[in-house]
Amino acid sequence: MRHQRKGRTLGRDSAHRKALFSNLTGSLVEHGRITTTLAKAKEVRPIAEKMVTLGKRGDLHARRQAKAYLRSGDVVHALFTDIAPRFTEREGGYTRIVKLGPRSGDNAEMAILEWVD
Repeated sequence: MRHQRKGRTLGRDSAHRKALFSNLTGSLVEHGRITTTLAKAKEVRPIAEKMVTLGKRGDLHARRQAKAYLRSGDVVHALFTDIAPRFTEREGGYTRIVKLGPRSGDNAEMAILEWVD
């Protein structure tokens, strides 16, 4: 039984999962919306929201923490200069998940993860 075990493993080991979440979050920051499976979108959403919170803080330590997770200077710059200032008035809930229905190949539930405007 999986009592009190948080998060989905998504059939990956921890390093692969961390890299997947980092890449999905970076793609969301870069492109504004991503199409992925519903399970991945639900797992990436809190990470993306934490990155926006770091961007809203805006100090050097927050920038270094975001760089350590996202591993791309261009993505961190976009996060701190473009995305975070859009949410200065908002206390949370920066992303939305829109369900798309099943994928034709394997019937996986698909969703769009995007920023709330």
